[in-house]
Amino acid sequence: MKVPSINTVTSQIQKIFANLPQSWDEVKQNLLELWHIKKIDKYIIRKFIGTYFFSIILIISIVIVIDTSEKLDNFYDHHAPLKAIIFSYYINFIPYFINLFSPLFTFIAVIFFTSKLADNTEIIAILSSGVSFKRLMYPYFLSAAIIAMLTFILSGYIIPPANQVRLKFENTYVKPVSRDNAHNVQMQVDKGVVAYIERYEQQSNVGCRFSLDKFEGKTLVSRMTADSIRWKSGYRWTVKNYLIRDFKGLHEDIKRGDRLDTTLMMQPGDFFITSREAPQMTNGALSGYINRQKSRGVGNTGAFLVEYYRRFANPLAAFILTLIGVSLSSRKVRGGIGLQIGIGIALSALYILFNTVSATFAANGSLPPLLAVWLPNIIFMIIGISLYAKAQE
Repeated sequence: MKVPSINTVTSQIQKIFANLPQSWDEVKQNLLELWHIKKIDKYIIRKFIGTYFFSIILIISIVIVIDTSEKLDNFYDHHAPLKAIIFSYYINFIPYFINLFSPLFTFIAVIFFTSKLADNTEIIAILSSGVSFKRLMYPYFLSAAIIAMLTFILSGYIIPPANQVRLKFENTYVKPVSRDNAHNVQMQVDKGVVAYIERYEQQSNVGCRFSLDKFEGKTLVSRMTADSIRWKSGYRWTVKNYLIRDFKGLHEDIKRGDRLDTTLMMQPGDFFITSREAPQMTNGALSGYINRQKSRGVGNTGAFLVEYYRRFANPLAAFILTLIGVSLSSRKVRGGIGLQIGIGIALSALYILFNTVSATFAANGSLPPLLAVWLPNIIFMIIGISLYAKAQE
């Protein structure tokens, strides 16, 4: 193999730099050409994103007025400070509401401005210029990708800490919630070790009627029962009036005592986590909690799995509803844009309702969480592909 000389390499490098753009405008132009973004694409993206945020501002303003009127008595009765109402509640309520109804905002935006383009015969002009319907979808999907990315970041990393502040405000000033005790707590604290507490008082950190079962495979080898158990710190606990039974074949060893200090891999905070905690966890925290609960043998993870899977399924809704919206509104109809907007709102509301109902079934154990979360997307994807095929005719 012949090694090129220094002069040859230098000459090639000079040619490369000579062909590089000399200004930022040239760099930007080359990037636009690389992504095949034309003026009409930028026009559609600007209209799509602009209408999306305009619909958010319009609807969120109405929702805040309605929500304030409904909760005004609660704010007054519980002496909620004005600063807390604004910065602890509504500042954190807005991103939560935007993310919750993002599919609705996306659909309204697509239906509204695409219907207007079709009503002004702009869609016909674009298609008549040689642009295929498939190519027309390109800027729409770029816009949907921006919304999907925004939705994913909001739901996974920004909204959870905001929900902590918002729900704390609601529990204090809107509908105070008392979480002083837990009932029938059961969890696996180690491999083959299952703990049970009939009732746990958070204020005193004491649980009553405690049991600890140890298994080897499916065989019970030891069982501890105690009148009470008290949390000390970390994973350290103290049981009182205990009875330990060790099973060895047909024989049984019994030990009794008044007090025993032990280490159990559980903490009081684990007893008070409910489905309301799921929206307050980031993606990493939620995944870790689900894995930890599964390893402990806890079965009430349905709501947490639904929340976790939904954070990955909801961004796809931006693409699906965009596909349906463009396919429905790209043609000029006699009913005008009002009819198309009405159909769009009805379909998006149906999607949100279907999503909520399937999630409820999953949380109750009637449907697998993964199927329940993705089922609305699958069904509406089929609808979108059918409408898209019909729109191309």
